[in-house]
Amino acid sequence: MAFGKHIVPGAIALLVIAALPLLPVPPFWITLANNIGLAALVAIGLVLLTGVGGMTSFGQAAFCGFGAYTSAVLTTAYGFSPWLSLPIALVVGAVVAVPLGLMTVRLSGHYLPLGTIAWGLAINYLFGRIEMLGRYDGISGIPPLSIGGQQLMSSDSIYYVIWGFVIATAIGAQNLLDSRVGRGIRALRGGAQAAEAFGVNIKRAKLIVFVFAAVVAALSGWLFAHMQRAVNPSPFGLDMGITYMLMAVVGGSGHVWGAIFGAGVVLILKEILERTLPHLLDTTANFEMIVFGFLLVAILQVSRDGLWPLLARYLPGRPPRDVSADGAGLERRAMPEPGSTLLKVDRVRKVFGGLVAVNDVSFEVKAGQIVGLIGPNGAGKSTTFNLITGILGLSGGSVTYAGEALTGMNPRLIAQRGIARTFQHAKILPTMSVLENVALGAHLRGDAGVLRSFLRLERKEEAALLAEAAYQLDRVGLGAHKHRPAGDLALGQIRILEIARALCLDPAFLLLDEPAAGLRHGEKQELANLLKKLRSEGVSVLLVEHDMGFIMGLVDHLVVLDFGTLIAEGKPADVRKHPAVIAAYLGSAA
Repeated sequence: MAFGKHIVPGAIALLVIAALPLLPVPPFWITLANNIGLAALVAIGLVLLTGVGGMTSFGQAAFCGFGAYTSAVLTTAYGFSPWLSLPIALVVGAVVAVPLGLMTVRLSGHYLPLGTIAWGLAINYLFGRIEMLGRYDGISGIPPLSIGGQQLMSSDSIYYVIWGFVIATAIGAQNLLDSRVGRGIRALRGGAQAAEAFGVNIKRAKLIVFVFAAVVAALSGWLFAHMQRAVNPSPFGLDMGITYMLMAVVGGSGHVWGAIFGAGVVLILKEILERTLPHLLDTTANFEMIVFGFLLVAILQVSRDGLWPLLARYLPGRPPRDVSADGAGLERRAMPEPGSTLLKVDRVRKVFGGLVAVNDVSFEVKAGQIVGLIGPNGAGKSTTFNLITGILGLSGGSVTYAGEALTGMNPRLIAQRGIARTFQHAKILPTMSVLENVALGAHLRGDAGVLRSFLRLERKEEAALLAEAAYQLDRVGLGAHKHRPAGDLALGQIRILEIARALCLDPAFLLLDEPAAGLRHGEKQELANLLKKLRSEGVSVLLVEHDMGFIMGLVDHLVVLDFGTLIAEGKPADVRKHPAVIAAYLGSAA
């Protein structure tokens, strides 16, 4: 996702939008542009919810209804001014979204879109059954918006209000995605486990995008009510919810400006078909939706990521921002006393059904040590890592860190204690830059929230987080690649990227799962030198590795597992001679 390119498209969009009412165009064009703007607001919310957050929703039209009906009731029954009803309409959208979101974000797979269809249908049904809302006849006589005593009665008079909100929302959404909070949101799609291991509250991030999408949909509904000056349940049904989703997908579900573009493509295409097909086919039968469906499928065959990425190739983008790599903008964690017991694994056990993956394993890691955790494939090493870091729950035993029990803590709380990790199977976000992937590791070292990020008021903190990420990339030798998409890196470089991301947490304890896999000999030597330097700085390391030549000359202590059971531990020179270790690696005949 090209999050650094929003200034140029924004300037182009502003020029086009500002000029349209001044041109000698038919009034219908202005009306159509207004409808595109209203739909674009909903589609922008869906970009964050679905394209970025990975949560498919077909119920957004219902939130438009809450915004529209709230303002309609307040202005017609209670005498509120339309502008005073705006914050109330947005609050109503948010208040309704919170309980719906808490239920919806727990769903996954096909249950997620089915759930949104269910509550979307239910809400639309309620709109038509509540007496105060006028049942299926709705509410009419809604007052128009006014500015400086001038009522905005016509399409061209309300045009700039609608598009002012659209552009402001698009820029704010881009600001949000281009922030610490935004990195957590973007990690929801494909990298949630890694994000949680570095302190991202996954449930909260999902709820944030759900409520954001609901609020901008309510804003669209509020504008719709005062543009049409009448509301009824029809525009807030499932068919419009599906249409909004199509707009986001056709434009480019991962691109904010694509939402506006997609809304324009869908509504203009529908209008053209409705006007031309009856004459071409010489029939009044409704063939428009059939042709419309085929055209949308054809568009998605040409570009499955939507049309905006095709257009964005021809738009100039600003160069990558200059990021300082001094690494001095954030506070550093105090390291534990060298030689003290840092991690204590006591009779840890993990059972999957009838399989005992980890069988009453006990060992310790002292502060300032590099400890190797080795064993044949399937010995339970990565499972032990997952038990320590809270990704898996214990079936028995306990894990304590600096005297504090970690048992029952989730990965986010464990990360707050200064425990960082890499993964056996690298977990990166391939479409994000190398720099942003690494900056995800510094999530807990910032505190800017949604509002500050939306208004771009957290730039000082963001600069410090990115500077830390750049510093760690330079430290591991990937500084020259910081602006490349992470998915372009080779496997060995991705392993190193994961280490840089873990270092961004400023850990006291580092768990590395096969970090040397895919590295060449020289790169392994550089990695060994880095780990030794970290040890000298007070960072403790627990290391899983299969390269015995690499690990024997590096670690202070070895722990050996076989079939989930601890079979030996001690100094590397002693462990390598242990009969059980030789049998585990070479077979009992040896």
